[in-house]
Amino acid sequence: MIKYTVPFLTKLEDLIAESDYTLRYEKGNFKSGYCLLREQKIMIVNKFYTTEGKINALLDILRTVALDTTRFTEKSRKLYEELFQTEVKA
Repeated sequence: MIKYTVPFLTKLEDLIAESDYTLRYEKGNFKSGYCLLREQKIMIVNKFYTTEGKINALLDILRTVALDTTRFTEKSRKLYEELFQTEVKA
């Protein structure tokens, strides 16, 4: 299900854009590759990561943050649900 490609990364970015969080790519020496500012609803991912690293960081963030799915399009809602079904199976 998870494809480490640029189009899949774009789908994840679109999913986050539809939520109330802001996604930013910046340089930094985050130990986990990302930083999550819950109060300001900002997700920061290391911009020097490969596509695979960015996707893994975004998946880690999505597993720890509860997003409001009422603002999602049907495609985004389906992707979000599939991501959590994959997490349960793993």
